[in-house]
Amino acid sequence: MALTYDDTSRSVRTADWTIHCQEAGPKDAPAVVLLHGSGPGATGWSNFKTNIEPLSARFRVIAPDMPGWGESDPVTTEERDHAKAAVQLLDALGIEKAAFVGNSMGGITTLRLATEYPERVSHVITMGPGSGPRPKLLTPGGGLSEGMKVLVAAYRDPSAASMKRLTEVMTYDTARFATDELAAERAASAARHPEHLANYLDGFARGGAIRRWFSLDALESTDIPALLIHGRDDRVVHFENSLTLLARIRDARLVLLNRCGHWAQVEHADEFNRLVTAFVADN
Repeated sequence: MALTYDDTSRSVRTADWTIHCQEAGPKDAPAVVLLHGSGPGATGWSNFKTNIEPLSARFRVIAPDMPGWGESDPVTTEERDHAKAAVQLLDALGIEKAAFVGNSMGGITTLRLATEYPERVSHVITMGPGSGPRPKLLTPGGGLSEGMKVLVAAYRDPSAASMKRLTEVMTYDTARFATDELAAERAASAARHPEHLANYLDGFARGGAIRRWFSLDALESTDIPALLIHGRDDRVVHFENSLTLLARIRDARLVLLNRCGHWAQVEHADEFNRLVTAFVADN
């Protein structure tokens, strides 16, 4: 029987936050932490439901709702420090070091961890992060990308119709992956926590929802092995961002997937699970 949300759900009290997460796999196996992206209604489960069980065959898998998302504590933009939260989560779970897998905002956090807390990171895996605050999430002309415009609009109007547009811009194969069921699920998740929506929009209005970025220069000194995965058809964060990261990280490799949008772990779940399993197991 497939693992369910309830099977894997737990809450963990860290030094500063209560963090809800999904957890599966042997407690004594190498740890893999899955960090979700920033959209309204995003959670560890919504981003990684097709990856948790396959990866848990080899690893102890933890997919948290980061503070400010899902069932975890609300935070303002000033209070939010996802790298610190991730380290506190490892401490609370008794994990010394983990492979971090981050989608979009979660990828930005993963790269911060690699530069600010390298002793806690065994492997870096990213899917569609920016490579810096400007112009990395923007179009060459200086405006928000198509995907970011839709994402911010969905924060302002977290209806099922808005979530449908959001899932469509996140994926290449919209007929298969941008379903009415997923849109309704994301809308319901967003509606449960209006404080998360308000905090995100407040931070966005005052200079950007992500206030702490990693340093590209610091990435050049890391020896942590990195696997960069990016969709060729990503309309949220262009794949050139991962080319920039590839040029800066010494022990890095890039997998660029055609017919793939911003959610490589969803649209190419089987290949993604094989790539992550082999990369963590063999490096």
